[in-house]
Amino acid sequence: MPAIWIPKRLVEISLINAAAADKGSFVRHCEFEYESRVYAAAKEIVAADRHIIMLTGPSGSGKTTTSNKIAEKLRTMGKQAQVISMDDFYKNPEVYPRLADGTKDYENVYAVDIELMDQCLNQLLTTGKTVLPKFDFKTERRIENATPLDIGDGFVIVEGIHALNPVVLEGLDRNKVFTIYAGLREEYSHQGQRIIPTRDLRLVRRMIRDHKYRGHTPQKTISMWNSVCEGEDKYIKPFKPNADLLLDTSFSCEILVANSALKNLSHELSDGTAESQRFEQLLKAFSNCDFIREGDLPSSSMLKEFYGL
Repeated sequence: MPAIWIPKRLVEISLINAAAADKGSFVRHCEFEYESRVYAAAKEIVAADRHIIMLTGPSGSGKTTTSNKIAEKLRTMGKQAQVISMDDFYKNPEVYPRLADGTKDYENVYAVDIELMDQCLNQLLTTGKTVLPKFDFKTERRIENATPLDIGDGFVIVEGIHALNPVVLEGLDRNKVFTIYAGLREEYSHQGQRIIPTRDLRLVRRMIRDHKYRGHTPQKTISMWNSVCEGEDKYIKPFKPNADLLLDTSFSCEILVANSALKNLSHELSDGTAESQRFEQLLKAFSNCDFIREGDLPSSSMLKEFYGL
């Protein structure tokens, strides 16, 4: 039975600012809400007794950390649990599918070695053991037989943008697979007008993360964003209605953290470009928010995936 998607909430920024008068208490409240949702997901997984969990979500949805958080919760329940990244099943680039102009189509499901992934997952279902490949993003080559995995009768969470694609799932026993779609469900308004939609907040998440951890300029992230969104609309969002569980990865305090982080990037863009104009639009929208410093987030926060130090 497909899950019922929680309607998006539209929250007035002034209410967020008021709640943040006691920043420590507000952050703790937001963390507790998210952790409670993750714990509820882990309970549903155990109740369903399906040992392969396929988790997807659009860029910036927090699917990587959320997958690890679910695994942690399962372990506290006495279950073995490990996370697998679909990225490790990428094919070597010379055999990637191509776009009409001949460039590599990185977003295409067939950039993933589906046959090998299904083979590994079916081995886990039948024996509790397998050996995983590892994709080296520096060399853009896959290392075969890189990581032995033994979960016994435990659970494995597979995270990736194509985790709910029927092409991937058709090689697995659906009665043994639990599917999760992670996404933001909170948007923000100023004087009754929506000014921060979820897609803009995800862009900020990705921009901050890519600058901190991948050495990308904000200009590069913004320039790629339209194609990323096109890929989501084509390869990820159509399969959302098929999820067993839809997991909200919103934090009401995040817009205050994002405001602080965005201002720190202002000097990184060249004036007059389309990307700088887009950045200025984001700055203007978030300027209605108060500040919470990135360092005020707890070290275990999912938001550290994006706003870590």
